[in-house]
Amino acid sequence: MWVGVVLELMGRRRPRIVPEVLVSQSRLHRRALLQGLAAATTFAAPAAADEHEAIAFVALGDWGQRGRRSQHQVAKAMATTAADLSSRFVLAAGDNFYPAGVRSVEDAHWQDSFEDIYTAPALQTPWYAALGNHDYRGRVQAQIDYTALSHRWRMPSRYFAIGGDELGTSLIDLFVIDTAPLVDGGNYDEMLQQIARGHLERHDGGDQIAWLDQALGRSRAPWKIVMGHHPVYSGGHGDNPELVDQVAPLLEAHGVQLYINGHDHSLQHIRRGQVDYVCTGSGAEARDRVVAVEGTRFYLSRPGFAAFKVGRDALDLTFRDLDGRPVYDVSLPRERPSRV
Repeated sequence: MWVGVVLELMGRRRPRIVPEVLVSQSRLHRRALLQGLAAATTFAAPAAADEHEAIAFVALGDWGQRGRRSQHQVAKAMATTAADLSSRFVLAAGDNFYPAGVRSVEDAHWQDSFEDIYTAPALQTPWYAALGNHDYRGRVQAQIDYTALSHRWRMPSRYFAIGGDELGTSLIDLFVIDTAPLVDGGNYDEMLQQIARGHLERHDGGDQIAWLDQALGRSRAPWKIVMGHHPVYSGGHGDNPELVDQVAPLLEAHGVQLYINGHDHSLQHIRRGQVDYVCTGSGAEARDRVVAVEGTRFYLSRPGFAAFKVGRDALDLTFRDLDGRPVYDVSLPRERPSRV
């Protein structure tokens, strides 16, 4: 019945797209405005590293739970690891705010789930963030707009590339993609979730795939890392056929070594072809059943995060749980043997 209702609504009128700008500068919180003024002097970009110096960063997904106990625990453990590794930045793999994103840049969720949780000095670095399906239930543009107000939040658009100049290293090019429009185009539950909150946001995935193909083709960095919210291959929610068909071939064709995702509330390392797929979706809770699938090297349903150290010839991946204990440690070579 609900499917019929949605289709009927969509047939009657064109779905309303979230406006490009949701709030004006005059309505911003004084605190947010001060954060924005500080951004230019606090974090223009990390200091450039020596060409052969290893670069460390941490990553988590599915984390915005208004400061629940397990989110605090993961935040504390991640801060300790970030300090130990001299982490340069944080990757946030989507579902940044539960259960339905944020309504505006003034939403209390920003303080409750982000600003007041990740307060450690080691986490006052750039946070490069992807959008998740729960974020689409709120106002996506608000998360993009917050970039101009924060000294660390980085989401200049729905999908984007960050090169060595901003990351402070010539070793890595980072590509952040917006997987929800690619995966949820025919997902009526997600459509209903948005309609129930007064909007429906639709995007043509073809433009994004063309952009990703071109952006990856231009990259000359030794390491190419792609991050999106949804997994390509998964022992939790299962594989996403749309990403298997559209994204995985580009990763292989352009020599991408690492794909990072959330969505599954677990920690997983899967190797398919020449690409390592790393799920770090338990930044606040682990509630999904996870099993081994083809290519699985590790899986664990437990709150935690991922830590990376990238050198010229190898990348070290460590999963740590909410108590900071290492539960998996592996070194991945940059050069992958060609398939016969």
